[in-house]
Amino acid sequence: TLSFLGVGAPPTEPSLGTLIRIGQEYVASGEWWILFFPAVALLAISLSVNLLGDWLRDALNPRLR
Repeated sequence: TLSFLGVGAPPTEPSLGTLIRIGQEYVASGEWWILFFPAVALLAISLSVNLLGDWLRDALNPRLR
């Protein structure tokens, strides 16, 4: 996030990064799912944005046709 520039989400707002950080504390106690689901959601969002960008580049760039 861009919180180091003052443009990110405030620390009191829930975010995937916050949920992942909190979930890391519970992995050692066997509660891995607290970390797993936010991490999978972040992975899915990142992958889908990347694939959307690739699709847009392929669809809109006339040199690739």
